[in-house]
Amino acid sequence: MLSFSYLAVAGLALLCHVSATILQNGQVRITDFKNTKIDRSAYSFTTYPRNATEISYQGRWDSQYGSWWSAPGIKFGYTGQTVAITFGNMTSPGVLVGYRIGGLDWQFTNITAGATHLLVSPDTPGSSLTSPINPWTFELRVTNWAYGVQIDAVHVAAGQKLIRLPPAARRIEVIGDSLAAGMYTSYEGLSSWAYGVGAGLGNTDYSITAYPGICAADQDCWGNPRGQVHQWFYTSDTSWRASQAFGDNPEPWDFSKQPAADLVVINIGTNDQNSHNNVSAAVYADALTKIIQGVHGKWPDAKIVVMALWLGFHQTGNSYFPDAPRGFVNEVRQTVEMFNSNEYLENPVTYDGVSKKSSRTGKKTEPFVHLFNTTGIMQHNDIGPQWHPTDVGAIKVASHLLQYIKMTFGWELEATGPEVFHETLYWNDEPGY
Repeated sequence: MLSFSYLAVAGLALLCHVSATILQNGQVRITDFKNTKIDRSAYSFTTYPRNATEISYQGRWDSQYGSWWSAPGIKFGYTGQTVAITFGNMTSPGVLVGYRIGGLDWQFTNITAGATHLLVSPDTPGSSLTSPINPWTFELRVTNWAYGVQIDAVHVAAGQKLIRLPPAARRIEVIGDSLAAGMYTSYEGLSSWAYGVGAGLGNTDYSITAYPGICAADQDCWGNPRGQVHQWFYTSDTSWRASQAFGDNPEPWDFSKQPAADLVVINIGTNDQNSHNNVSAAVYADALTKIIQGVHGKWPDAKIVVMALWLGFHQTGNSYFPDAPRGFVNEVRQTVEMFNSNEYLENPVTYDGVSKKSSRTGKKTEPFVHLFNTTGIMQHNDIGPQWHPTDVGAIKVASHLLQYIKMTFGWELEATGPEVFHETLYWNDEPGY
């Protein structure tokens, strides 16, 4: 959600350098990100190449094993008490990653391009504990939506091995803009509502194909040269980093790389509705329609949830009220109704954003597109000064959407206790006040 013109350059400004600083209401939050860079020659490792089948890539990664979009990651099982990763030269300098072993809390470190980082050792808290789940698991996620890493190799202790983890029982895809990408939340991708839904469901693999400033419509919006109606079909996002890596020839995304999504959540259109980008209601509705048709074409059995858009709040008199409903309210509702009409279910259409072709498919037996009404979930203090959800706002959206998914599709919440949102453990146990 980029609601004012000064945000148009936010993504470009952030590309200038990567910082480990987290601002909390204008104050620097105290962080202690461990320096994990090592001299690889000083260690004895068993090394796996980046294309090892034991490594599960989460989210979108290109043919050179570079990561894109929001919160991409890797997962694998391992034996021993050591995990190190060598990152390629295409890694964004200083990019912040979150990583963890088993079900323990996230840890964070800044990555050096072309270096090896020791992320698990016998000295890592918890690495020597016995595990009720075998094998030990390792997970890494990129936090910064504007940056990425390139995997070169994965190492474990000499004589130890990596173990391929089975895919989760369920798979969810989120398509969106800065609201889903986690812009302005503390840990960006790992503090976003989209991540909160994917990780909060438990036993679910998730991918967040979202980037700040992007429109649904295929036009320039806040410096993004293409819209999601086009870009969702490609491996990379619309960043300056992607233009440097691929020029005018980005890699189409190979949807066969990963299992089909069971559920797709679409939250796109906040940038389209901004008058700065001059997207008409008809153009937006057409783009949203084609995105849904594209999802249906790639994953015919997936259920789709379209989220109603939300904007900010303003003070009037002695209270706060939502901004005027400029968020294509009717277009979102009418698009969902069109997909669930008997006429469409009798003659559904798919769309290929690469070839830009539409085609008819077989009948659908029941409606597959659902509307999630976001009205009333957030209040004015859940939106930060730059018009994006605060950490608490993101948690509220995720919590409501989790319950909606449970009630609508019968998905049980199977998370068993491991941390989802980092550094939200605040409490007061002082009785004397």
